Amino acid sequence: MEGYNTKENEPSVYRYLLLAGIIFVAFNLRPSITSVGPLMGIIRDDIGLSNWSVGVLTSLPLVAFAVISPIAPKLGQRFTYERTMLLGLILLVFGIGMRSISLLVFLLIGTLFVGMGIAICNVLLPGVLKEKYPAKVALMTAVYSTAMGIFAATASGLSIPLATGMDLGWQLALLVWAIPAILAAIIWVYLARKTPKDDDNAEVTYVRVAENRMYKSPLAWQVAGYMGFQSFLFYVTISWLPEILHDYGVTMATAGWMLSFSQFIGLPASFLVPMIAGRVESQRPIVIALGICSVTGFSGLLLGSSYAIMVISTILIGSAMSGSFALGLTFLGLRARNAKQAGELSGMAQSLGYVLAAIGPMLIGYLYDITQVWTVPLITLIGIAIMVVIFGMGAGRNKFVLD
Repeated sequence: MEGYNTKENEPSVYRYLLLAGIIFVAFNLRPSITSVGPLMGIIRDDIGLSNWSVGVLTSLPLVAFAVISPIAPKLGQRFTYERTMLLGLILLVFGIGMRSISLLVFLLIGTLFVGMGIAICNVLLPGVLKEKYPAKVALMTAVYSTAMGIFAATASGLSIPLATGMDLGWQLALLVWAIPAILAAIIWVYLARKTPKDDDNAEVTYVRVAENRMYKSPLAWQVAGYMGFQSFLFYVTISWLPEILHDYGVTMATAGWMLSFSQFIGLPASFLVPMIAGRVESQRPIVIALGICSVTGFSGLLLGSSYAIMVISTILIGSAMSGSFALGLTFLGLRARNAKQAGELSGMAQSLGYVLAAIGPMLIGYLYDITQVWTVPLITLIGIAIMVVIFGMGAGRNKFVLD
């Protein structure tokens, strides 16, 4: 099946807005989560939470990811991907708004809706790319993972300046990220109404998902493990890196910007890793290189607290996290033969993967609560980084999941 970008009768406005819609969705897949990390200490003190319980604010969206991910492909097949993507954005806007009310119950419920909205968009995007840009999956993955990284990094850096510098408080500092979600929803209203008529017969739409086949594929489990363990590291990093750096002597504002810097410094990896991965038969060398960066980065934080070591470790961790995430997204397209398989694999890998990821922020917060030092948490992260390499070696083979 050819992608929409090759159809001669497709309106040019639709093509451009489809590309814009994909990029704007990517803008919204991380800021509502990465903006929380630098503010966790403020929220903890304001509401009166422990470290492990404030970690729920990062873990709860991941629980929603795990629950919603297997459902999202079915919704996309029943209602079209465009309408389901719009639903995800609406849930995201609603969740951001509710989360900004300074009551614990609204904070938790809103966080859950944020996770549901992001989960739908997370799962559907790889299938959308495989269907509509079948010959350019690696390029489009590079584009949207880089767009995602730009806004994720910006959100981390702006949280403290918005909350304290502009005296908006943590509530409005989080609420501001409803703006890009609303803009994305407006684009997808158009796309949902203007979907080309022949899309109704597209392979990815209204096809029954044979989920059981995917769960019997060892390669699919390896992709899921890779997604899960690299997500574990990513969400722990955005949750606790500012607190780690703050304990080492930097201000919270500086720690927030260093988290932002770690994500900005990873943008080249976000763009280049999918491009390289799409040109080679085996992605194992990429997995090993990223694993070395990750292990070295966390080891640096474990072994020294000088400013130079913190900066070098932040660079290595940021490059590894961005590159590993982009590679995980690329696996969803490379290990599938068509859009239908990409949707199935994405749903399975992200559902199982985010179960692992959801444990991360709470576990690391709990380990710090009981030890009051970051040694054990950082050793744990080094071990998880090694697990990412192990599963990546399996996921990086030149095979397809259902062959």
